[in-house]
Amino acid sequence: MMTIDPKDTLRTVQTLQGPVSCHSLPALAENGFYGVPHLPKSLKILLESALRNCDDYAVTVEDILSLASWEPSRAGAADIAFRPSRVVLQDFTGVPSIVDLAALREACLQLGGDPELINPLVPCDLVIDHSLQVDVSASPDALGRNLEMEFYRNRERYAFLKWGQKVFRNFRVVPPGTGIVHQVNLEYLSGVIICDGKMAYPDSLVGTDSHTTMINALGVAGWGVGGIEAEAVMLGQPLSISLPRVTGVRLHSALQEGATATDLVLAVTEMLRRVGVVNDFVEFFGPGLDCLSLPDRATIANMAPEYGATMGYFPVDFLTLDYLKMTGRKDRCDLVERYCKEQGLWREPGSDPVFSRVFELDLSLVEPAIAGPKRPQDRIPLASAAAQWKMDMKSVYGREKSTGNGGQMENEGCLSSVIPVPASGGGAPEPALLPGHGAVVIAAITSCTNTSNPSVMVAAALLARAARERGLATKAWVKTSLAPGSRVVTDYLDASGLTLDLDALGFSTVGYGCTTCIGNSGPLRDDISEAIIQDDLIVCSVLSGNRNFEGRIHPLVRANYLASPPLVVAYALAGTIAIDFRMEPLGFDRQGLPVYLKDLWPSDDAIRLVIAGSVKTEQFDLRYRDVFKGTEEWLQIESPDGDLYAWDPFSSYIRKPPFFDGIGAVPAPPEPVSGARVLAVFGDSVTTDHISPAGSIRPAQPAGRYLLSLGIAREDFNSFGSRRGNHEVMIRGTFDNIRIRNRLAPGTEGGFTTWFSGDGTNAEVMSIYEAAMRYRNQGTALVILAGRDYGMGSSRDWAAKGTLLLGVRAVIAMSFERIHRSNLVGMGILPLEFADAESAESLSLDGSELFDIPVEECLQPGAVITVTARSPLTGEVRPFSVVSKIGTRVEADYYRNGGILQTVLRRLVPP
Repeated sequence: MMTIDPKDTLRTVQTLQGPVSCHSLPALAENGFYGVPHLPKSLKILLESALRNCDDYAVTVEDILSLASWEPSRAGAADIAFRPSRVVLQDFTGVPSIVDLAALREACLQLGGDPELINPLVPCDLVIDHSLQVDVSASPDALGRNLEMEFYRNRERYAFLKWGQKVFRNFRVVPPGTGIVHQVNLEYLSGVIICDGKMAYPDSLVGTDSHTTMINALGVAGWGVGGIEAEAVMLGQPLSISLPRVTGVRLHSALQEGATATDLVLAVTEMLRRVGVVNDFVEFFGPGLDCLSLPDRATIANMAPEYGATMGYFPVDFLTLDYLKMTGRKDRCDLVERYCKEQGLWREPGSDPVFSRVFELDLSLVEPAIAGPKRPQDRIPLASAAAQWKMDMKSVYGREKSTGNGGQMENEGCLSSVIPVPASGGGAPEPALLPGHGAVVIAAITSCTNTSNPSVMVAAALLARAARERGLATKAWVKTSLAPGSRVVTDYLDASGLTLDLDALGFSTVGYGCTTCIGNSGPLRDDISEAIIQDDLIVCSVLSGNRNFEGRIHPLVRANYLASPPLVVAYALAGTIAIDFRMEPLGFDRQGLPVYLKDLWPSDDAIRLVIAGSVKTEQFDLRYRDVFKGTEEWLQIESPDGDLYAWDPFSSYIRKPPFFDGIGAVPAPPEPVSGARVLAVFGDSVTTDHISPAGSIRPAQPAGRYLLSLGIAREDFNSFGSRRGNHEVMIRGTFDNIRIRNRLAPGTEGGFTTWFSGDGTNAEVMSIYEAAMRYRNQGTALVILAGRDYGMGSSRDWAAKGTLLLGVRAVIAMSFERIHRSNLVGMGILPLEFADAESAESLSLDGSELFDIPVEECLQPGAVITVTARSPLTGEVRPFSVVSKIGTRVEADYYRNGGILQTVLRRLVPP
């Protein structure tokens, strides 16, 4: 068997700044690994990392050999260790990560170790972007007022982060009001190739947000992981992954006139979800790349989680260099070009890598589209959207009536109430009728997926200008907002004079953060909310985001559609999802003439002309010069001192977590799962939004009642996401999404279940939290039964943390989404998959049974195990097979230690 000494691959690359060393990939081919030049470029980055980080302990020669010998047939044949170069975090997931590190310092001290051992060993950047809410919109002062309220609500969290920035090495914080983490990463943080002294190597990273994949557009390997995995990487641990399957997507031709990068990514998402790429590296190649700008590529890479892939990778080429120059990183270009060409990471037309499989996509066939009403992969051609809405009203929502004629409904389903509409030019409100089902009540230009792309942002602004010139206005019931992912967006919209046109239609800038895309859409007008509730209306949001799961955008908005920014503006003008843009006008101009979407849509040439004249390198230089400084409000926040955090027992935001309480130097043997009860039975596509809500907290929810018991007023509840540093809030919010449906409590919606007495003779419907606490007091372990794609959606560690704290020992599902499965293992919860395409339904499991699981057998990766379900009422025993989804031996070790962080701590402080 061939082997290699990593030192034998050291070579020199000549650059304008002088020679730099690197671990040469061509040197491997010289030593007999003849397949290396033909490897997918994404795998070459992992291979270089293995060569550079090989210590024959965490990263071994076997890892190098597995990657260097990769063939399409070897996917999953071995586990490999990958040590990313850095970590990025956003504040919703970043705050609990820093809370965990603070608690780990105390646990380290209790085990006799030095708390200083708990320190990030790789560069870590946290961007505060998730806390901004759209409280004020369609107003010139929206930006300032929303930022003021953000600081008021989150001052304690921000003081905690400033403490972390002081005491932890290699940890920086980008303050609020700057941008969205992935756009900041794309426009500033990444240099593509890092030069550490005299050693050059590719940038690589993991992030505590699933859309970390946006950086793949720059030719950088990176993906989202759970907060607990990120914390392990921060502490110097490599990721353990199975040798991946790499799916190639060959792009050819070019987008037709009027088609946008948003339309393209929705087509990619639909196609790849259909063929199945979960856990794959997806790599784009082919002549079509020449026709996609770097921001276009970033839109596609951003949504890799939506099409199920670990990465959506684009190779480095001249368009990469053009983007680096535009964004103020011209000094990086010589090193990037020379290094990538030397290492075989440069895209050479006609020299395609070998992939596990290849799919083709003709860009010229992409057409304008939206996606919804519940999943990003459910693409709807714009020409079919109105007809699809009518079908969905019946098939998805069980309603016979839907709006028609551009929202002018027949009497059935119309609102009986009249909504006051502000009169043009001021004065008393004029009465108007809000359309019923299908009314668009939220239209948001939001999310780094699209706001990082000048082409779609300028298109939206030009459409707004054309509408304004024709005298059109957005409908009064539509809450409009613009939340760019970077202040540079505002600079080029200002420079082009287009800001005024967006303002005129209500798309004033509300802040720089994720806002509506993550559920921070803020309140609707009271009268509109009351009308929706009173008439039980199915109303809609249209947003330029990446996620549209039910219950995510706003509790009262059940149908959510992803769309390009210009289509967001169009739907705001229409006020209804039921419009057929081909046949129906958006409105009437001052002369009473109908105005159609085609009359307003800007040409591609017009968009390019504006970009060429208004997007400048100086804007990026200005905005990122002092990116870590922050606003005056940030500078005024005082933070505590001391290497150990002084926990405030009365805090409702930051509490010491219980995960390391009583930890010993040596783990106890795993406890058996015997006589476990079912906490919930779910169907397909249960998302991390369902499991761990990030939106508003309602007073009637267990979390709301807890906050009220602390004397916190309703208006100061903030959101679930902002309170992830307090486990008492999060455990009460777990499985308490307003739209979750538990089959164990039929006829209910929200976080309810049926609690059973020990002998099964008593059953009572109650909140999931209350039932879990009863089971805990009885010493009863819990399991979850679920369908396909369990845990799809955002990388929320609290979806696993909350599950653990409720007492759940195992989740048995038909399939798992990648990040959530990893998070479950990282918290010491068994992920088990029904074997032979079975399900709870096919096995006639209704959730009233008691379950026995042989835990030790589950610790063999991929093992087939027999689980026993028995009825306490009849004594009937029903054995069935499951597959252990513990993926690697390292993950088995995590489980034995009670979780990934416990494993890391014990390695740092051996007995």
